[in-house]
Amino acid sequence: MKTACLHCSGVCRNFCPAAIEWRCTGGRMTRRDFICIAAAAPSPSSAQARLVVPVHRIVDARAQRPAEQLHHFWTSIWPEAFRDFSRGGIDLQTSDGPGEVRHSPGDNPIFIGLRRGVINLVLTDHIPMYWDNGRALAGVTTLYDGYHLCMLALRYAHGNQVPFLSVNTCVHELLHALFQDIFVSRPKWYQPAGREFRNDWHATCLWLFHDGAAIRQTGQVYLNRLRSATAAPGGNRCLHFFGGAGGASCQPPVAATPHYSGFLDF
Repeated sequence: MKTACLHCSGVCRNFCPAAIEWRCTGGRMTRRDFICIAAAAPSPSSAQARLVVPVHRIVDARAQRPAEQLHHFWTSIWPEAFRDFSRGGIDLQTSDGPGEVRHSPGDNPIFIGLRRGVINLVLTDHIPMYWDNGRALAGVTTLYDGYHLCMLALRYAHGNQVPFLSVNTCVHELLHALFQDIFVSRPKWYQPAGREFRNDWHATCLWLFHDGAAIRQTGQVYLNRLRSATAAPGGNRCLHFFGGAGGASCQPPVAATPHYSGFLDF
């Protein structure tokens, strides 16, 4: 026997919350009802406006790496990161350009090809020893001379492996920027470990549950700060370490004697 919604005279076709509650408590819920309700419910990523994050990708022309490592990144690590962010309502707007990482006699990196107003994703073979103190880090996220930089060591980077413990290196590093860790100049002694766990937590939420609500919220604030940044070349030369296709652009070398602060990723 067909029943009408007591709250809207049947015009809602039994999809209003009151009608659903009535059927669940005083009526009968069929499999068709359940499937229709699930299909009609908005997904987390569609309920809010999607966040568009500009990412400029640079492959270090000087990196001494096997071709298999770069192939693994483009066919596995990057597509996984792109998919996880997309399912959480975050679109990575990518561009590509030439660039390289030179090294001073003290192994201080000198970057060529960075762009302002974007997250520069630099793919290289290893993090300079001057930065990671020989700890074989998989990645580092830093604010360098006004440039927003995520640097990945392809020999150690990996995809999702263990929830909450070992997640996609690219996702983890980009989260350090989106959560605005990159602006923290001198973190407290207890902050690095907490922020590493936070990133692994939210990366797992993207991976398994497609939940990016918290990331979109703080990410919008980060993008506003990124667009409004007007740091002039040769200004505040600080490194804040964190962690674990457009036209080509090749800018003059960016070099500085850095001040260290922040987090590094293992």
